[in-house]
Amino acid sequence: MIDLDDLPKDLYIGGEWCASNDGARIDVLNPADEQLLTSVQSASVEDCLRAVAAADAAQGDWAATSPRHKAEVLRKTFELLEAQRENFAQVISLEEGKTFAEAMGEMAYAAEFFRWYAEEAPRIYGEVSRSPAGANNILVLKKPIGVALLVTPWNFPAAMAARKIAPALAAGCTAILKPASETPLTALLMAQVLEEAGVPAGVVNVVPSRHSSTVVPAMLRDGRVRKLSFTGSTEVGRILMAEASQSIINCSMELGGNAPFIVLEDADLDKAVAGALVAKIRNAGESCIGANRFYVHAAVIETFSEKFAEAMGKLKVGVGLEEGIDVGPLVNAATRNKVKELVDDAVAQGARLMTGGQSRFDTGFFYEPTVLVDVPSDAKILQEEIFGPVAPIVAFEDVEEVIALANNTEFGLAAYVFGQNIGNALSVIQRIDAGVTGINQGFISDPAAPFGGLKQSGIGREGSHVGLEEFCETQYVAVDW
Repeated sequence: MIDLDDLPKDLYIGGEWCASNDGARIDVLNPADEQLLTSVQSASVEDCLRAVAAADAAQGDWAATSPRHKAEVLRKTFELLEAQRENFAQVISLEEGKTFAEAMGEMAYAAEFFRWYAEEAPRIYGEVSRSPAGANNILVLKKPIGVALLVTPWNFPAAMAARKIAPALAAGCTAILKPASETPLTALLMAQVLEEAGVPAGVVNVVPSRHSSTVVPAMLRDGRVRKLSFTGSTEVGRILMAEASQSIINCSMELGGNAPFIVLEDADLDKAVAGALVAKIRNAGESCIGANRFYVHAAVIETFSEKFAEAMGKLKVGVGLEEGIDVGPLVNAATRNKVKELVDDAVAQGARLMTGGQSRFDTGFFYEPTVLVDVPSDAKILQEEIFGPVAPIVAFEDVEEVIALANNTEFGLAAYVFGQNIGNALSVIQRIDAGVTGINQGFISDPAAPFGGLKQSGIGREGSHVGLEEFCETQYVAVDW
């Protein structure tokens, strides 16, 4: 087991580990037993502005660094993360709650972003063409956008940091990472790895802070910050976009979701159940692309519900680091209480529990895997992001009805369709307003694929070559040679 005393707990600014200027700290709790794990330094506004200054001072040299050298640093980061995967997984499980197996999976996913962008760094292409009038040539260049502020959530503390840091560095940007207060240890450990991989001082700065609503706006008001990449709730995203608008800062926003999981009449129900377990139970349901609403054709809803409830009921709930655990605790009391409130509201309105429906254990933030049927259409659980191991199931009669139900939300992040006729399933999913989708797939994230939402689920994309372009500016040069 990793020794928490060996983990970095200071701020990382300008290539140096340092204390906050006011001595404030963040207590990091273990969601499995509600006990204090350790504490880390909590950055003040002054600390964060020092990080901005450090990133700005390093920006010119990093932008001028050869694409090949950037690629080698990113590749080295990938190799170090692979070598330290178990240490990271233990830290993630301790501070976030997910099972060790899931944490190992997250680390494989996180490391892959550094390998992917190591390969993309030398492939930032421009364009050359002749103007239609023939007066000059059109030269289009891609340049790093500049200092980037990266704000990440607690549910995937390694993956979300990697998905932002890797493309920023590949594009030639320097960065300030502000991780979630619940999971700062993973971010600080990643800073240590980046330093070992050869990332120059000031190119990546990590500033955990328990005063997010103060320090993030302060950095956005600093004219040296030119990019905001945020993953979190739509509510907070609206606030940050309004703040960023004051300085006309380029924004990438990966926000909330309310993903429909659609089981068509011709679906292979065993595959659909297996896919539903992955799409629902990943990280105990605390995933922005987690299946939130289950729409099942009336002809197969009884069979699907019984199979799914049986599978959910067999899942083992417990401390994530223990062997054989399928579902760990939720991250904090507020998250668990919201899940309980949504389930209780649905049951009070007539929904029927097929399994689960209760908190688990006297300590820790555990909630049982839960399946609900006969859920009223106006129940809050169908309108809000659950962020827990709860599956509300609703019947539908035809394709037009289910498409309307799926699109009846302000969100548009993810969607899942299961059906054996692939052409029919594709025709359904093309009409659903979602940016990340899967057919007969419960796991759909891939570093090589563009990730992002429609409507109020976000702006911009992460992953693939598109994620690199989010950190680039386009410059046009008129020249006659």
